[in-house]
Amino acid sequence: MASAAVAKAKPTETFVDNKRKDDIRMANITAAEAVANAVRTSLGPKGMDKMISTASGEVIITNDGATILNKMEVLQPAAKFLVELSKSQDVVAGDGTTTVVVIAGALLKASLTLLSSGIHPTVISDSLHKTSIKSVEILSAVAVPVELSDRDSLVKSASTSLNSKVVSQYSTLLAPLAVDAVLSVVDPEKPDLVDLKDIKIVKKLGGTVDDTELVNGLVFDKKVSHAAGGPTRVENAKIGVIQFQISPPKTDIEQSIVVSDYSQMDRILKEERNYILGMIKKIKATGCNVLLIQKSILRDAVTDLSLHYLAKAKILVIKDIERDEIEFITKTLNCLPISNIEHFRAEKMGFADIVEEVPLGDGGKIVKIMGIKDMGRTTSVLVRGSNHLVLDEAERSLHDALCVIRCLVNKKFLIAGGGAPEIELSRQLGAWAKVLQGMEGYCIKAFAEALEVIPYTLAENAGLNPIAIVTELRNRHAQGEINAGINVRKGQITNILEENVVQPLLVSTSAISLASECVRMILKIDDIVTVR
Repeated sequence: MASAAVAKAKPTETFVDNKRKDDIRMANITAAEAVANAVRTSLGPKGMDKMISTASGEVIITNDGATILNKMEVLQPAAKFLVELSKSQDVVAGDGTTTVVVIAGALLKASLTLLSSGIHPTVISDSLHKTSIKSVEILSAVAVPVELSDRDSLVKSASTSLNSKVVSQYSTLLAPLAVDAVLSVVDPEKPDLVDLKDIKIVKKLGGTVDDTELVNGLVFDKKVSHAAGGPTRVENAKIGVIQFQISPPKTDIEQSIVVSDYSQMDRILKEERNYILGMIKKIKATGCNVLLIQKSILRDAVTDLSLHYLAKAKILVIKDIERDEIEFITKTLNCLPISNIEHFRAEKMGFADIVEEVPLGDGGKIVKIMGIKDMGRTTSVLVRGSNHLVLDEAERSLHDALCVIRCLVNKKFLIAGGGAPEIELSRQLGAWAKVLQGMEGYCIKAFAEALEVIPYTLAENAGLNPIAIVTELRNRHAQGEINAGINVRKGQITNILEENVVQPLLVSTSAISLASECVRMILKIDDIVTVR
């Protein structure tokens, strides 16, 4: 009987090897944590900068999380998730690209501890999802509403974003500039939408970041075409944007023409002159006195001969306009691009008070179009810098500041910065975990503690004692001071709202949501299949 019982039990005794799955998870989490630790030191106003040297020899100095990760050559598949995570945060909020990666790294570390305790990945994943939803509710509850008419609050939030950048000393100039730029392109019919493509950032080497200015019109980082002494300044400008070439036509098929005598050569040149002259007469007949010519890839958009005739006709010429700039230019000038000489009419042109070439102090020149009639809702920012490294970083920093204001237009709520929301989240989630039963409460408590990584890192990067600072911060929040945060300048804990360190609610909520989504995805992976 006993042997029969043993025989019956045998088929159900199957051995499942889970070691490979655990090893894959461990490898994924370790690789992703390594990426998070690489950018962790660049978090906050006292964070370090990274010098990135590319294969082509280009050098970039930045502490923008999205830029650092984008330039890193990450090979491990799971670690690439964190690079994509940073890009997602850049698209959704524009700021907090370092924060989102640091939070994801801390959540992964907490998940690893839970996994080693024997908790199933699905239970951890579900608990993280609930933590994410609850976190957004808590943050929304502590947020302060803000109106777009409250310019000071908008400038404060832009300054907070800029204070952690390489160009932080220029935040008093760039923050109001970013606010004015975004508010000038907000459409009253769609008050919650801002398209940053309506703000054109033009970089010009020379000067300092102090010389950066907001231009209510159009700016071109190129000179007026000076061939044959054409005009460099035109008042009461009638501007045509053309997409055709003012040059002799080419044959449709590749072929060569043999010219046997001078009379034939003269005839060809005469035909060319007549062809170009005919085009310029049609342009002049409409009253056009400024011509913006799109760059051509098929043949020269203009020749020396056509520039000579345009100069004689007193038409100011700006050539080599990039194809992707045409939409912005036509929207600003409130005109239509003209693709054929036969369609050149006065009603398709834009009108401006003045178009002039402006010399800059260091020998460079730009073209400004000011006083545009019926101007579209666009604006231009001329960014200056002493070298390419500063210029590129100023552009990246300004883009982040513009994104912060865009977040406030989309979701009109502000929260405190300086690690205050993360500590408040940690406290409230910890209290919520105590009323939950089973594994779920245990997991949520671990994730609540993981969120303390932000204030801990801010204190660490500022050279403070992180353990003492975070302990004091916990104590202050437990006493009901929900806006208590780390003041890295004074090296102590203060009411961070009174210190004007504020950030949009959307930056924090999207960081928590995206980070938890990414961590859940990594936790669910139990094997890597390589297809060759």
